Amino acid sequence: MRKNILLIGFMGVGKGALARELVRCDSSLYALDTDDMIESMTNTRIKKIFATAGEEAFRALEQKTAQWLADNVSSAVISTGGGFYKVKNIKDIGTVVYLKADFQWILQRILNAPNAKKKLKKRPLFQDVKRARTLFNSRYEEYEKVADIVMDVMHKDREELAKELLGKLVVSR
Repeated sequence: MRKNILLIGFMGVGKGALARELVRCDSSLYALDTDDMIESMTNTRIKKIFATAGEEAFRALEQKTAQWLADNVSSAVISTGGGFYKVKNIKDIGTVVYLKADFQWILQRILNAPNAKKKLKKRPLFQDVKRARTLFNSRYEEYEKVADIVMDVMHKDREELAKELLGKLVVSR
């Protein structure tokens, strides 16, 4: 069974975009997104899950998704929500890759996107920038502790990042 590539990092860092680029570069892979999987499983938007059931319920859904991925998926690039790194069995899913960037770069990336309002609205924990910065500061060291590979993504295009990561994965396997 071929290992999965699990992309972790703060919301808005570009996990989904890099997952799609990796699949474009390596046709033996396919992309999954844990937030999309949770929305499909519950038939509810993430924002609504947070609003009605709370963050704890959402984290339980992430754990359920993590277990399913570990048991059933191989050869996938999996982009995750910003807090997915806390699931208990993360190392059972695949090679964990932390996409590292500073908070201001991530914020500018979101604000400069053509669909910036939609991107901000989709991220319930990013509604208050001051709170998001505090959350970022509490997480960035935790991401590194969980990661098998750390990649600085600032000021690099997706294709460059994908090729760099695929090269690192070949070396680490």
